[in-house]
Amino acid sequence: MKEIYTEIEIQASDDKVWRILTDFKSYPLWNPFIRKAAGNIKLGDKLQIILQPPGSAKMSFSPTVIKLEDKRELRWLGHLLIPGLFDGEHIFVIEQMKSNQVKFIQREIFKGLLVPLFAGKLDLGTKNGFMEMNIALKKQAEQT
Repeated sequence: MKEIYTEIEIQASDDKVWRILTDFKSYPLWNPFIRKAAGNIKLGDKLQIILQPPGSAKMSFSPTVIKLEDKRELRWLGHLLIPGLFDGEHIFVIEQMKSNQVKFIQREIFKGLLVPLFAGKLDLGTKNGFMEMNIALKKQAEQT
């Protein structure tokens, strides 16, 4: 198992951050990591995701929404080829801190036979992609 964890404080309401996070159509305009996201954000539904970690090629996959809590948490689970080979559970959490301040947490838990082969790349490119997305989300949410 391998986990990547990032967080950032955002001066905006949980509602505003959630609206930006779940507005997949706008991702190409602001999101430097998840270049495209499509699908219905409903428990059990499949999404279409194209991401591009810094310095890497684009990757596409079709994860399944496994947890959805309005204005609080969105999780999806994706697999490379077959379950158990390389699985990624992507987690977005919005924690209310003050009336107009949240902590945005972006994590991913990787499991599977191939995870040790990609651990170094995950620590660099993927984690940097998370941080770039966090900063871009903060900028979007803090704009007037």
